[in-house]
Amino acid sequence: MPKTKIWLEAVRLRTLPLSVSGIIVGTALANFYGIADTLVFVSALLAAIGFQITSNLANDYGDGVKGTDNETRIGPRRTLQSGLLSKKELKRGIVVSSVINFFLILAVVYFAFGTERIGYLLLFVLLGLASVWAAIKYTVGSSAYGYKGMGDLFVFIFFGLVAVLGSMFLNTKILYTQALLPACTIGFLSTGVLNLNNLRDYESDTQAGKNTLVVRMGFKGGKIYHSLLLLGGFVTLLWFVLLNFENWYHFLSMVMFVPIFVHMRRVHGIKAPVLLDPELKKLALSTFAMAVIFYISFNNFL
Repeated sequence: MPKTKIWLEAVRLRTLPLSVSGIIVGTALANFYGIADTLVFVSALLAAIGFQITSNLANDYGDGVKGTDNETRIGPRRTLQSGLLSKKELKRGIVVSSVINFFLILAVVYFAFGTERIGYLLLFVLLGLASVWAAIKYTVGSSAYGYKGMGDLFVFIFFGLVAVLGSMFLNTKILYTQALLPACTIGFLSTGVLNLNNLRDYESDTQAGKNTLVVRMGFKGGKIYHSLLLLGGFVTLLWFVLLNFENWYHFLSMVMFVPIFVHMRRVHGIKAPVLLDPELKKLALSTFAMAVIFYISFNNFL
């Protein structure tokens, strides 16, 4: 198999739409509250994609080294597990990706703040570096937080709060309290994707000693938790729309909760973890579609 195709498999292209959902919603909020800069938007999108790629490579490496990825694993094959990439090659990929991320972070904060607001510039550089650290430490190293049931919290913070509020602030230079609601929506739904991944891998994670929240609460408890995450996303978005209702099209993004609730009902009825893999794509794409519709409906394009 050509190396280019192998690396494309390693970066897991299907995960990238979810990674930019928070940036899209945050930029929509910036437009709604004031104005958004195109260069900031594009560079923030590229940085978010970069963080996700680094996370995917690190996850492939970390789970492969620890033996979590083995013959019992459900879902797409991993490159280290299957021997398509060596440990050395994956390490090099993580380093190169991290370096690219660093320059993307510099580009975002420069486009947003220039060289005049040094305090903001340094703060967002630190936030960017923290995002790279979180992407790598999810599964890599003896203190990998993904193995201690902390992955859900980090996804909620970085995919939800940091991505939405951070991208909004890069444009507006102001934090609006109500923006916490859609930030929580993206956080809940992104955590739902991670939880679904952990539900799918429940049996292999249990055997490998990867103590995700699903492993700790059990398969049935994980499905209840999944429903609560999706309901949390629905309530927080509806709350924001009601508080800021001006036109009928502000409700359009709520339509995406129809397939999300259909998905929730299906997950609740699934008994075998192997059947959950197709649901990952459905939830991730529904979240991405909701973000795009939110962007359109709150930018008066209709």
